[in-house]
Amino acid sequence: MDPVFSSTVDLAAAIAARKISAVEALDAHLAQIDRHNEAVNAVVNLDREGARERATKADAAQARGPLHGVPFTLKDMHETAGLRTTVGFPPFADYVAKADSPLVARLKAAGAILIGKTNVATMLGDWQSNNPLFGRTSNPWDLSRTSGGSSGGAAAAVAAGMTPFDVGTDLQDSIRLPAAFCGVYGLKPTEHRISLAGAFPDPGGTARSVRLMSCLGPLARSVDDLALIYRIIAGPDGADTDLAPVPVEAMPKLDLKTVRIAFAPSFPGFPVAGDISAAAENLARQLQSAGAVVEEVKLPKLDLHDDLAQGGALIGMMMEAAQPEPPEEPTPVSRWFEALARRDRSILAWDQFFENYDALLCPVAMTTAFAHCEPGTPLKVDRKDQSYWMLPAYGAVFNYSGHPALSMPYGQDGDGLPIGLQLVGSRWSESRLLGIAEAMTPLTGGFSRPPGY
Repeated sequence: MDPVFSSTVDLAAAIAARKISAVEALDAHLAQIDRHNEAVNAVVNLDREGARERATKADAAQARGPLHGVPFTLKDMHETAGLRTTVGFPPFADYVAKADSPLVARLKAAGAILIGKTNVATMLGDWQSNNPLFGRTSNPWDLSRTSGGSSGGAAAAVAAGMTPFDVGTDLQDSIRLPAAFCGVYGLKPTEHRISLAGAFPDPGGTARSVRLMSCLGPLARSVDDLALIYRIIAGPDGADTDLAPVPVEAMPKLDLKTVRIAFAPSFPGFPVAGDISAAAENLARQLQSAGAVVEEVKLPKLDLHDDLAQGGALIGMMMEAAQPEPPEEPTPVSRWFEALARRDRSILAWDQFFENYDALLCPVAMTTAFAHCEPGTPLKVDRKDQSYWMLPAYGAVFNYSGHPALSMPYGQDGDGLPIGLQLVGSRWSESRLLGIAEAMTPLTGGFSRPPGY
């Protein structure tokens, strides 16, 4: 087997069957990091010695979980005992948490071996992964292009075979957009499905302010891998009281003939590259030929531009609450409740929409991976300048609504860059959404290695 590009599921099975050792799996991934990371700059805070010690112990022990002996990386924002967590922010350069976050603890309890952290945008605040501590991450498909952000290091590392999987965070398309740019899978679950406790470095023990819209989720090279990681990390954990006690179900095996798909090649007023909308249209035709019920639909009667603005306002209010000193004129609490009431109307409108469909097929972002640039620079979409800030719009709509969504690779554009398409489902339907994506794999083609890897 090729341990570097094997799926997480297959690699775990091979280690459990003693067909490959945990040390061999680790060394293969470290060699891949040594081979490609200087150019891509995806993996930071590498823990070679600690990982090899843990792999050696795993080989001496009986399998103790579904990820026994499997190496992995984590986006540089999860608190991890003994390993720096910096979010690319110089004041946090030497911060080491006293304990693992609940998510990290669950992955370790499942037997996985953490080998390092992956690069991010400074304080997770951009859709390119660049910061003063570690520099910028490039796209394995084209080093002149961005890998996306803020989970760009995670997506690039998975695509380049440096890690079988990673776990990112998604407040405004920050898992799905880099997954699309790098040609891998990424899942944003329903809001309040996976613990946010310890999901950001907290040297001062301040109260957690980001409690809405942000979600943690896996990035991997197959739907099966997403499903495996998702089931390990989802559900109440005794630390994040916002988590809903909704059962975390296994991914079902589905026949496309039983599935009803809504299809939107674009959203009203949202720019999108022609190659991306054409890919969505082509997949919709393939699904229809495979027996699925596919309907090009009108979206709920919502002002999606206003939803984006309202989502940004909520993020601003949460960031305001996180400041060490309150502003001279703090936002009135009444505005917070007004914003929540406005959001409720959008959530309920999408809930009603999904009463008639198993999933919505649509773009992930308005373009494929673009050339490295300064944040805010207008982006060319089919040779026309578009606002940089509209880049994540197709994904951010569902951060605002809280619905689960995943990015899946579907071929390449005219420049040979990966195209990602988005599947969105009703709240708490992650398992069925994953089952639909898995049933689509023969049509989408799944993950492809970047050239030269």
